[in-house]
Amino acid sequence: MKEYPKVSIITVNYNQAQVTCEFLQSLKKVTYPNYEVIVVDNASPTEDPAPIVNNYPEIIFIKSEKNLGFAGGNNLGVRKSTGEYLLFINNDTEVEPDFLEPMIEKFQNDENIGMMSPKIRFHHTPDTIQYAGYTPMNPFTMRQHLIGFRKVDNGQFDDPGFTYSIHGAAMMVPRKVIEEVGMMTEVFFLYYEEHDWCARVKKAGYKVYYQPKSLVFHKESISTGKDSPLKIYYISRNRIVYARRNSKGWILLFNLIYLTLITVPKNTLKYLLAIRFDLLRSFYKAMFWNIYHYKGIHDNPAL
Repeated sequence: MKEYPKVSIITVNYNQAQVTCEFLQSLKKVTYPNYEVIVVDNASPTEDPAPIVNNYPEIIFIKSEKNLGFAGGNNLGVRKSTGEYLLFINNDTEVEPDFLEPMIEKFQNDENIGMMSPKIRFHHTPDTIQYAGYTPMNPFTMRQHLIGFRKVDNGQFDDPGFTYSIHGAAMMVPRKVIEEVGMMTEVFFLYYEEHDWCARVKKAGYKVYYQPKSLVFHKESISTGKDSPLKIYYISRNRIVYARRNSKGWILLFNLIYLTLITVPKNTLKYLLAIRFDLLRSFYKAMFWNIYHYKGIHDNPAL
């Protein structure tokens, strides 16, 4: 590489001191020589984050007074960061020692890249892929698909290249891009905010890149749980918020009709048949949230 620009590694902790410590321990092996680590505790309600600071005093630790969600917690870290490149990475991940170099080198060689994610495998099945890029977002249903998802990694996704979105578990963004387009909007709180941010970055003329030479392992859904009421609520709510922020005219109208006539009956039947009334309540709560909330939907916080 031409040089070693400073990288700010930002992660958010919420009631997961041990998990965060495991992540920080994996960073100890990183070979890149110029980085800082920022841990934001998102007002953990029941677990003391003190072990994080006690075991890793070299980090920059920020204690939020309230839970600001994924975007808000990361934005706190952005404001304290000093790096030329910012890596937003989940605390429930572990990294390969040389995972930073390939991303920095690619950014240095192509200033048109505005966002980048590494290859991500599942931690519990480390030979299985979670992310190797994204398919395009369907403009009508507001859905897209992970490339390589749940496939054994035999090298078939080792070609780096442009993709349609980053993965929120690990994404790197140059500071200059954040200064231009702003930080992640905090209206989402949890889920979809990274795809919305990616859409804004692309609208500004930048490209999104998948770098398989970098590797991260993800312990998926430790924070929210698989099919938890919390997860169903925010995914359902924010799918509509994303449409409201990124669609206009007849496409937005089609989005809302599709969600009303297809998604609502489908999910209602699915949760009833599964006898998951807790998920059904969360789903309808998400639908009604979008009916009653208008202010702040299009806000984008500046750096």
